[in-house]
Amino acid sequence: MEEKALQFVTYYEKQLEIAKRFVLIRKNRKISQQRLSEISGVSYASIRRFEKTGNISLSSLVKLALALQLYDDLDNLFKMHKEYKSIEEVINDK
Repeated sequence: MEEKALQFVTYYEKQLEIAKRFVLIRKNRKISQQRLSEISGVSYASIRRFEKTGNISLSSLVKLALALQLYDDLDNLFKMHKEYKSIEEVINDK
């Protein structure tokens, strides 16, 4: 099994990356920050701050994700992925 190289990413870089992806999704769906605020219950200022800095509370992030119907993304957050050591393990797991 190949070992993955260590990647050093700061929490701030990861926050900005997530915020950037979020902005792309919001814009692709043609939803303004103001409209998203109305449908999610998250303040307009919080959305602006999140999109600019990546800072947001977990509860607000969940509200925004639900408002944009990102159900699978939420469900897969921190999901355990089983690593198989052989094809037999894959076959027997079903």
